[in-house]
Amino acid sequence: MTIQFMKKEPPFIVRTDRADGGALNAASYFNYISIVQAIVDLLRERFGDGFRLYYQDDGNEVWNGLEEDLRSGFPGVEHVASLFDLVETSIFEYTSDADPRQNGYAIRPAVRNNLFVYPKHLVALARVPRMTQHGLGCEDLIFCKSDEGLVQFLEEMRARQLANPKIAVFTDTRDGLEQTREPAAYAVSRSEVFMEEELKTQIYRSIDEFFSKDRTFYQTYGIPYKRGILLYGKPGNGKTTLVKSISSTTSAPIAYWQITEHTSSGSIKEVFETAGQMAPMVLVIEDIDSMPAHCRSYFLNTLDGATSKEGIYLIGTTNYPEKIDPALMNRAGRFDRAYEVKSPNEALRRSYLMHIGMFRLADEETIDRAARETEGFTLAQLSELYASAALQMHYENETDLDRLIAGMKSDYAKGRSREWMTDGQSRKLGFMQGE
Repeated sequence: MTIQFMKKEPPFIVRTDRADGGALNAASYFNYISIVQAIVDLLRERFGDGFRLYYQDDGNEVWNGLEEDLRSGFPGVEHVASLFDLVETSIFEYTSDADPRQNGYAIRPAVRNNLFVYPKHLVALARVPRMTQHGLGCEDLIFCKSDEGLVQFLEEMRARQLANPKIAVFTDTRDGLEQTREPAAYAVSRSEVFMEEELKTQIYRSIDEFFSKDRTFYQTYGIPYKRGILLYGKPGNGKTTLVKSISSTTSAPIAYWQITEHTSSGSIKEVFETAGQMAPMVLVIEDIDSMPAHCRSYFLNTLDGATSKEGIYLIGTTNYPEKIDPALMNRAGRFDRAYEVKSPNEALRRSYLMHIGMFRLADEETIDRAARETEGFTLAQLSELYASAALQMHYENETDLDRLIAGMKSDYAKGRSREWMTDGQSRKLGFMQGE
């Protein structure tokens, strides 16, 4: 296991060891004006006069970008100083790589309680700790010498993020909305999406036009620059794969919103504000039917807002369309189209079996028969058929797709009827009251 250590830390701006030997209370230690003045003085000493504070109105994108630059070791950012000596200045995390020999713990400067400078643009960033009613919060400060330098810095940072995309994940928790940035597990090409060709064409055409650079379509026809589609259908038929493909083949920021029982009007407002600041972007809401009843009206009103979806391509998914609030579909501007992602027909089942590698295990005639016999199977069930056939080949040096398909059909029938016992003691399984 490899352990990576950060370089020796720069000095602290504020320390508790006062020259007069007196004690510092919390109010004087976390003094906002004092720390801003100290940062300005340090920047003047290192880089000259002219640094000004800027108000940030773009969510967390700058700070997410800084975190990615620190994690990747981007050479264009310099750790100039730490702020307070009794607040953490470093962060450690376990990093995994395709090569297990590269896995290990990495230690690097934390975004909070440190001062960073991008010398090329003379932009300084400091996430300053401060006392709040509930503990330790922070104040985000951005300094720069010129408007032009700041704009160029922001454009270059955004370009780096798009070149090495991460998915923003919003999760509603008991303590509020949690935001993380996660790498895509793997890229999914459009050729890996198996669905009706006409439906596939409609969806990708809509995506490509939305994210075209000139946006002439929307300007020519006077169409508002926002779009919403709802994908519904039986689980296992590729809704998530379609969304992953859109994420992989669209040069725009992607965000996933995981709705929970803790979703509230506050988190809805925060998600759409942050998404608007990332626009043009894709916002994915999986299992949208799980939106809590107490905040559905607020959600609908947010979708109706004149600018709440500007530049946002909204994708909602559900396995249970009957649970969807009809108001989502009964007014233009909420979800513009609802697409059913159906179970594959025989031709698609055959194409999918060939795609995932069934040709390694059976001849074409056997695969043709398997495609006919798997009527009603989802793509996920076809993947399981391939995995079972591969195991059978591995251990028995032969495959019997007919027997495997019959066994899977029997298991799925038991699941639908909930009749699992076959030894004369058949009973329905499930959760009972009081258990």
